Amino acid sequence: MLPVGRKPVVQYVVEELNRVGMNRLLFITGPGKTSIENHFDLNLELTQTLREDGKEELLSALSFERAQVQYFYTRQRQLLGLGHAVMCAEAYVGNQPFVVALGDSIIGKNTESRIVERMTNCFRENEAAAVIAFEEVPREDVFQYGIAKPKQKGEVFEVEDLVEKPTVEEAPSNLAVAARYVLAPSIFGALKQTKPGAGGEIQLTDAIRKLLQDGSKVYGVRLGASEKRYDIGNFGSYFRAFTEFALADEKFGPELREYLKELIDADPS
Repeated sequence: MLPVGRKPVVQYVVEELNRVGMNRLLFITGPGKTSIENHFDLNLELTQTLREDGKEELLSALSFERAQVQYFYTRQRQLLGLGHAVMCAEAYVGNQPFVVALGDSIIGKNTESRIVERMTNCFRENEAAAVIAFEEVPREDVFQYGIAKPKQKGEVFEVEDLVEKPTVEEAPSNLAVAARYVLAPSIFGALKQTKPGAGGEIQLTDAIRKLLQDGSKVYGVRLGASEKRYDIGNFGSYFRAFTEFALADEKFGPELREYLKELIDADPS
């Protein structure tokens, strides 16, 4: 629910998915996350108040409420990692393929990314068990990510292996997992066979490796040039994302840009 520019992060993610035809969304939440449910409820009182006060221009900010989306919610009662969170969706998903979009990452500005659409096309065309979004990261940063070992070069490639947080020397590439997955229901069986790692967490990467070891096909799709991933998982990247989105705001961006210039010029350090 952290705001980036005018909207909370989760709203960017929902709009990205809805833009490419995803209209049934399940939120895996934890303790104290009822604000997410409240945010996506219809707020008829606020709409009426804005109209009565002559603030029609602000109604566009509530347009997401009218999207043809069904929202469902379930709790991850124990915080045991991403793999465990995905397992919480099994009863909802059943035997259907599904998309996983992490709520701490925005892909591209203005929800224009179609990475999930390209991933679902790849999933169907190749009868894959999993398709993962990847971004190029600086070589010195590979130790922070799950890294792909691709079988070949290209915007779409088959994954030979995944290495979780390798050293710079051990990393098979600089292609890092980028917060979006398309998964077959077979992932649930792999997750149940995945042993917890550090901190008792069940890692989704380990389960996908299990699929690879069992002979299933896993593919990667690179983020496009305009599909920068904005990581909201730490203060440094969050501040940068907020600044970039605020500067891109049509109404307030130009004024903010001038203010920042004055602020930097006035800073004696």
